[in-house]
This record gives sequence, structure tokens and C-alpha cells, in this order.
Amino acid sequence: MSKMTTSLSENMKYLNKYLSVDTSFDIIYRVIRIGGREACMYLIDGFCKDDLMQKMLQYFITIKEEDMPDNAHEMSKTCIPYVEVDLQDDWDKIAYFIMSGVFALFIEGYDKCLLIDSRSYPARGVEEPEKDKVLRGSKDGFVETVVFNTALIRRRIRSSQLCMEMHHAGNSSQTDIVLCYMNDRVDHAFLTKLRERIDHIQVDALTMNQESLAECLYKKKWYNPFPKFKFTERPDTASAQILEGDVVILVDNSPSAMIAPTSIFDIVEEADDYYFPPITGTYLRLSRFLIAILTYFITPTFLLLMQRPEWIPAGFEFIAVKDPTNIPLVWQFLILELAIDGLRLAAVNTPNMLSTPLSVMAALVLGEFSVNSGWFNSEVMLYMAFVAIANYTQASYELSYAIKFMRIINLILTALFGLWGYIGAVVLLILAIVTNRTVSGKSYIYPLLPFNLKQLSKRLFRYRLPGSRE
Repeated sequence: MSKMTTSLSENMKYLNKYLSVDTSFDIIYRVIRIGGREACMYLIDGFCKDDLMQKMLQYFITIKEEDMPDNAHEMSKTCIPYVEVDLQDDWDKIAYFIMSGVFALFIEGYDKCLLIDSRSYPARGVEEPEKDKVLRGSKDGFVETVVFNTALIRRRIRSSQLCMEMHHAGNSSQTDIVLCYMNDRVDHAFLTKLRERIDHIQVDALTMNQESLAECLYKKKWYNPFPKFKFTERPDTASAQILEGDVVILVDNSPSAMIAPTSIFDIVEEADDYYFPPITGTYLRLSRFLIAILTYFITPTFLLLMQRPEWIPAGFEFIAVKDPTNIPLVWQFLILELAIDGLRLAAVNTPNMLSTPLSVMAALVLGEFSVNSGWFNSEVMLYMAFVAIANYTQASYELSYAIKFMRIINLILTALFGLWGYIGAVVLLILAIVTNRTVSGKSYIYPLLPFNLKQLSKRLFRYRLPGSRE
């Protein structure tokens, strides 16, 4: 049976079996009498507002038989004292709304169900994100409830052109996905392609929320580590990207937004670039670019120079390793690359009360003692410490790990083939960036390729905002 009937008993029998009401304790149904007719309501315990439900039940019980409408359409217009009311007769959609927390009301003789959206999801406050912090600017952030996230964007963009388009994915999870865009600025060809990809996703559930969705949307060149999407937990960043014509994808149960299409210049940008004056914002942006380049080149270049000491520039002889090398330098770098990730994972899983002792142990044991014991040279520890700290200058974890993977490849090739391995690794890095494509299929390094001097200047330098006075 795909459509509901006018018989309340048949509807209840089918829905009780469909939802396994007798098995699931949190699916509640109650039979009541409204205006002389038998009625039944279904709801999920924990999703509905108790005070509101009590007031609505009190109102329903007071409806007299002569005032009772003959159909669901009139009932929704005259006897439901609530704003968000919908009518539905398809069982799949009715079950979806009930499992989403919507209050469903079935009445004898009505061929449609009354869906009253009085749900209230458990949610935390919109405090500033731990990762996307800024020195100056708003301190609110996205949460796990998609409706709250759309409201945070609506608060910043009060335009009728802002569209919030709802989609669903996952046969079992039926995860809510919202496409946010400016109708007069978005690339409609890309929007149509993105919409079709979401609607044709064939998965049982988006178990990892945004990452599952990202892998479903972009299946090509999965081996290329450079990110295809930009993730942000800041509503101001998401709103700025929407105003620039991009599409922001919000996934329910995820406290961050996906931005598409995204080039490598978009990923490097941060909110602090715009919360400071143009000259300061330009300095922050260029320093971030420079540090990202240094994190890739510093350790492979040091390894190459240690293989060829005669290539060390005059005046920089002090960088040469003075102490005995018990373990080959390349193995020292590779071990430390792994050790840094181990410390990072330990920091994530360490309770706050133990974070200070862990930091002391890491500094003493893995720092000073590892050098004194002969496992590592002090120069290697210095450069890897710089790399470990400099990785956090990038807001994107994906970009940091992409640079890390390419740096490890460079270390291995340089150790095996010397200068030619170093050059080959740099060429591989350039090819990985140049041949990468955004979700829309455009160049990953635009406006560098195809070249657009005006747009490239805007990407590298922070100019005064349009409309600001001289």
C-alpha cells in the first residue's frame, strides 16, 4: 500500500507494522477523539516540544463535532493553531517525516495525514569553532542541526536571491542536505550538475556525513591528495563564499559547511585576511603562502645539501650536521614525520587534565633525550619542529596532509636518486596541482591557469572592500 486510506484502523495497522512501533520504545502513538472523530497521533519521543504538544491537544479536545471540517485541507486551514503544517498521503514520505521528528495526525475519514513540524532537536550552543578561530570577528559557529546553520547564514544575507534547497541522500539514513546559493550569482550549469549528483547518490547511509558525501560527489582522481572541497565551521566564511557565487553544502549532523567549487587559492584564504586592514591582511595571506612552500621544501632541500655539501652557499656552512649520524638522515625525517602524527593523535585523545603532563613528556623524552641518545640529530629535530608547527598555519587539514604526503615522496626520491629525485618530486608536486580539477571541472589553479592578472592580484593581495570611501 503506497497511499493511505480514509480508514483510521487500516492506516494505524499499516503504520504500526511499517515503523515497528511495538519494538521501538521511542515511537509513541496515542488514540484521541477530535470533534466526534477517532484520531491517532504519532511522534518520536525527544523530538517534540512537550509544552506545545500539550497546548495543541487541549485545543483539539475542545473542537465540537459541528465545527469539525470534512477534509484534511480544511482542517489544516481552520483547526490547526500552528504555522508549519503540511498534508501528505504517501506512506514513504509520511514515515520519513515521522522519523525526522514531525508530529503526524491521522483522523478517521481523512485521506491525508496532517504533518505538524513542531520538532526540537537536541543542539549545543553556537560557540566559536575550535579550529577556525579568528583574532577579530564574529565568535559564532555552525552546529550539528542544519536548520540552525541555515539561520546563521540567513542572518548575514538578507536577500530574496538567497536559496536554501533541501535534498536527501542515503537509503537508510535519509540525511538532509541543503544547497545554499545566490540565484543571481551562481553558475547554474554547475548547480544543476551538483543537484543531479546528489539526487542520484546510491548509498545506504552517509555514515561519515560530509566526507561520505564528498566521496560520492567526486569519484575521479581519488589518489590526488589535494582537497576538492573547502570546509569551514564559520558562518561568515560560508556567507562570503555564497556572495561570491559559490555553492555551500550543509549536511545535517555536521557542524561544518562544504564549499564548491574550490581552487587552491580559495583553500589558502582565511577569515582573518578580511578582519584586518588591507596591508595586514595581505601580509597574513602572503606569509601563509610562503610558509606553505617552506614546509614542503625545507627538509628535502636540507637532505639534498647534506648529500652534496659542496652545494651549500657561502656563509651557510653552519647548517651542516656536526655530530655523528647514527641513523641515515632520510630515516630520521621519516620517523619524525610518523612521530609527529602520533603526538597529534595522542593530543586529540588525551583528557584535558592530562594534556600538560603529556606535553612535558613529549618535550623531554622525544626532544632532548632522543638527541642525546643518538637517535636523532639536533638539526633534524629543529627542521621537523618548524614543519610541525608551520602545518597549523593552514586552516585546511586536507591541504596540510597533501603537502605532507608530497614532502615524504620528495624525501624518499631525494634519498634514492639525489638531485634528479629532488627535481622529479617537485615536478610531481606541480603535476598533482595543475592536473587536479575542481568539482565543477574547472582549473584547480585559476586564475593562474588560465591566466587572469586581475583575479590573480585579488587572490594574492587584500584590497579595500568595494564601496569603501577613499
